[in-house]
Amino acid sequence: MEERLDEVVLLDENGEAARFSHVLTFLHEGERYVALEPIEEGGQTQDDDAEAEVVLMRIERGEEGDTYRPVENEVLLDEVFAHFLELMDELEEEEE
Repeated sequence: MEERLDEVVLLDENGEAARFSHVLTFLHEGERYVALEPIEEGGQTQDDDAEAEVVLMRIERGEEGDTYRPVENEVLLDEVFAHFLELMDELEEEEE
C-alpha cells in the first residue's frame, strides 16, 4: 500500500479505519473546518469526471491534539459547503 502525504485516517463509531485525502483546511465564521475526499480500496480518489464526494468536518482543538467532528446541523453544513465551494472556485481561478 502506497503511503500518501495528504492521507488522513479516521476511525468510525465501530473503530474501523477509513482513509481520506486532505483537500482543504479553511475557516468559516471563526471555526476551522477540513474537507476530506474518501480514498477507495485501490488507493485512488474518485475520477474528476465523477461527482466527487467530500466530507466536511469541524476541527476542535483539545489537550491531546486536534479532533475532527462531523457537522450535524444541516443548515450549518450547507453554509460550510457553500463556503468550501467558493474557496475551491477561487483556488481554480488562481491556477488558471
